[in-house]
Amino acid sequence: MINNRNIISILILIILLTGCSDQRILEKVGFTHSVAYDLGSEGQLKSAISVPVSNPDIKTNRIFLKTESKSSKGGRINLNKQTSLTLVSGQLRLALFGQSIASKEGLRNNLDTLMRDPSIGDRINIIIVNGDAGNLLEKNFKQFPPTGKYIDRLIHKESAGQSIPNTTLYTFTRDYYDDGIDPIAPMIKDAGESIRVDGVALFKDDKVVGKIKPQDLMIFAFLRGNLQQGELDFDLSNDTQESQSLTLTAISSKKKVHVTYDDNQMKVMIHVNVLASATEYIGELKLSDNADRRKLEQEISEITTQRAQQVIKYLQEKKADSLGIGTYVRNSMPYSNWSKLNWHDQYPLVNIECHMHIKITDYGFLR
Repeated sequence: MINNRNIISILILIILLTGCSDQRILEKVGFTHSVAYDLGSEGQLKSAISVPVSNPDIKTNRIFLKTESKSSKGGRINLNKQTSLTLVSGQLRLALFGQSIASKEGLRNNLDTLMRDPSIGDRINIIIVNGDAGNLLEKNFKQFPPTGKYIDRLIHKESAGQSIPNTTLYTFTRDYYDDGIDPIAPMIKDAGESIRVDGVALFKDDKVVGKIKPQDLMIFAFLRGNLQQGELDFDLSNDTQESQSLTLTAISSKKKVHVTYDDNQMKVMIHVNVLASATEYIGELKLSDNADRRKLEQEISEITTQRAQQVIKYLQEKKADSLGIGTYVRNSMPYSNWSKLNWHDQYPLVNIECHMHIKITDYGFLR
């Protein structure tokens, strides 16, 4: 019995000592939350990281480090030499890429490095910065949390509203290697005292070739997939005589794509049906009147259809198949025919038409 008690006491002591050892180790570890990449001088890579800290001996709530190197791994070695902490990537949440590197060098090499690191999960967010990513990450915004966490919360809030995509390391690389679609990523910018969503970056292969402007984000979202929520504002003052403005909320949409061939000419038809609630309307029409409501629905359907056609035309000009039209074309033919089709050359020439129909399901009541 005594021997058993001694053994149990020794095991408990070992566990307690092990816990103390782990505690001392954790105090020496820096868990990288955000990383930023930009194009440096003479082809160098500018790397920057943000590391949250809760050490009472350190006055700030995070450590910001930056360096220049030939590669991201070389940059990590240089960054490690700047701090007493051992930097690890297991808690990495954001990878920011400045406009310079995203449009000139592309993202492939740095994403490949992230993918090969077993400590990094594939759910980290990929974000494009309209400007210098390192400078944005370094800046402190007084009214908001540390910049890395601020960006993280901003992106998750906006993507939950489905106005921008939730682009992760997994989804980006998946679309990059898919021959029927090109990747996209949210774009942000420094707005002085805050950070703003600046649209959606469009890619051809791994390079940014254009962007969807903020005012067209919901139109782009309609064309890209089915929505379960969202908001849309209309300035109707220049398009109709009876109406000035309209705000739609509680939006849901369903998209259907049909690929047809007439005399060997490919045609793609996109049909989008939208249901929404009118929460604000300024104009002479009465939404409680069925005829007036149908007239308004027809007007805003035509407006959104025109805007959608402009977005499609812009995508074709940039040769960015961000809507995944190629996946529908690929599914409409034998794969042997698809493999012979040079889709990236064919895509800008395809006749793509869009028809949008918006139905107002709820318009409130007057008290």
